[in-house]
Amino acid sequence: MRVVVVGLGVQGNKRRTVAGDAVAATVDPVAAGADFRALEDVPPGDFDAALVCTPDAAKGDLLRELLAGGKSVLVEKPLIADTAEELTAIASLAKAGDAVCYTAYNHRFEPHFVRMKRTIESGVLGEVYSCRMFYGNGTARLVRESAWRDQGSGVLHDLGSHLLDTALYWFGQATAPFRVVARRSFENRAPDHVVFVSDGTPLLQMEATLLSWRNHFTADVFAEKGSAHIRSLCKWGPSTFTLRDRRLPSGRPDEQSETLVQPDPTWDAEYRYFSALCSDPAGCGYGNIENDVWINATLRELAIAPAQAGR
Repeated sequence: MRVVVVGLGVQGNKRRTVAGDAVAATVDPVAAGADFRALEDVPPGDFDAALVCTPDAAKGDLLRELLAGGKSVLVEKPLIADTAEELTAIASLAKAGDAVCYTAYNHRFEPHFVRMKRTIESGVLGEVYSCRMFYGNGTARLVRESAWRDQGSGVLHDLGSHLLDTALYWFGQATAPFRVVARRSFENRAPDHVVFVSDGTPLLQMEATLLSWRNHFTADVFAEKGSAHIRSLCKWGPSTFTLRDRRLPSGRPDEQSETLVQPDPTWDAEYRYFSALCSDPAGCGYGNIENDVWINATLRELAIAPAQAGR
């Protein structure tokens, strides 16, 4: 499969490195070293799929152009639209062109995220009561100085979308709407810290910030028969998964723990996954737009919702 990388920012350069010899061309309107300044300048016969790593505003038109031409697409998260109908129209284009439209959420390929999903699905925890996640990095100043990133719903859109997709991956769609508990703009014009909650089953508590000077991720799943915990991501390692078996009626639980110290494996794993999808577009349902419909609707509702600490 031959790919074109559209957008040579941080993500685009990561995708180009992972795709390696499969990269037929690169496209960027301003980046030095790009092969082309516009997608329409790339001969259609030179590539089979595209890795779209552009700012959000450009994604819709690029996807429509590529999918209408029968080219499969991996697009960086989140895939945002004004309405669900815009997203379902993109899905229809993919099906009509026998192509894949896949929105990339690389954390689904984090080893401990996969292990958490398997642990939940195995039933070893019993009924899951709650999940609390924190995702923070220290990019507030970089975002503020960016030409396009410090706008809109800020960190909710950027890191909060990862938290929503992770909850979707582990539990399926939330059984109750999310509400904003706190939304602050400490250093940036757009929000750089947000806390949001779904009071469904399980209870979901999410916190995302650009003000964590040591990049960090945590997840705590509390359940009937025990609990499961993640500390950090491989890219920020060491990354630890801990499984605890509840001691009745109370007491210190039995505990199993595994720590990984390794480079980030998610980019390569996700590219291999996308390549496999492209070999059988119909078999994968032509992509994962149905996830984007829910994530997009949830982000839009949270972006305009007032903060409320309680009911």
